Amino acid sequence: MSDFIEGEVLLVNKPLDWTSFDIVNKFRVLLKIHLGIKKIKVGHAGTLDPLATGLLILCTGKFTKKIDEYQAFEKEYTGTFFLGATTPSSDLETEVDQTFDISGITNEEIIEASKTFIGDILQKPPIFSAKKVNGERAYELARKGETLEMPARLVTINEFEITKIDLPNIDFRIVCSKGTYIRSIARDLGDYLKNGAHLTTLCRTRIGEFNLSDAITKEEFERNLVMISEKSNSTENTIQ
Repeated sequence: MSDFIEGEVLLVNKPLDWTSFDIVNKFRVLLKIHLGIKKIKVGHAGTLDPLATGLLILCTGKFTKKIDEYQAFEKEYTGTFFLGATTPSSDLETEVDQTFDISGITNEEIIEASKTFIGDILQKPPIFSAKKVNGERAYELARKGETLEMPARLVTINEFEITKIDLPNIDFRIVCSKGTYIRSIARDLGDYLKNGAHLTTLCRTRIGEFNLSDAITKEEFERNLVMISEKSNSTENTIQ
C-alpha cells in the first residue's frame, strides 16, 4: 500500500473504447477496493483517444509530480490509414463525409509523400480533439456543428515508415514528439496526395524507453492487487 502512495509508475495496455480517464478512475477504484486506500492521486502521462489502444503511463501518489516529465518523451505509434475517404474527425468516430478515386495513386507516390512529413512540421489539431478553443473543448464545439479554425503548432516527426500498402489501407509506424496528432497526419497525407484519408487503427507502442511489451492490462493489475491483499492478510494473521 505504501508503495502506491509514495509513488509508482504503471505501464498499462489501454483497451479499445476506453478513455484515458476511464483507466485512471478504474485503477483508483481498484486500489481502494483491494488495498483499502481511500484517497490516492492517480494520473496519466499522455492521452490516448478512445479508439486508440496501447501504452498508457499511469503515475500514483507522489509520482504524479513526474507526469510532465513523462509526457515530454518521444512516442511511437503503429496503425492504419484508409486512403480514398475522409471523416470530420479524421478517424472512425464520425461517418465518412467524402470519397475519392484512388486508382491513379501508386505505392511510390505514397512512400514519397510520407517522407515530406519527417522533421519539424506545422500541424493543425483535428477539430474533434480535446484542445481548448475559447475555453471549451474543440470536440464539444465540433459536435454542436460549429465551424472551427484550429491554430497550427510545431511538432516533430522523427520517423515515418510505410510498413505495408494494400490500398485503400496503408500501414505505418511513426515516431514523433509530444503533441503530435496521428489523425492529422492521416488527413494531411490525403491532402498531399490530392485525395482524402482517415485513421482506422492506432496503437501506441512506446513512450521514451517504456515499451508496450512491458505493459499490463487492467485485468492483470486487479489480479496482482488481489495477490498483494491476500499476502498481506496472511502475514497479519500469522503475526497475530
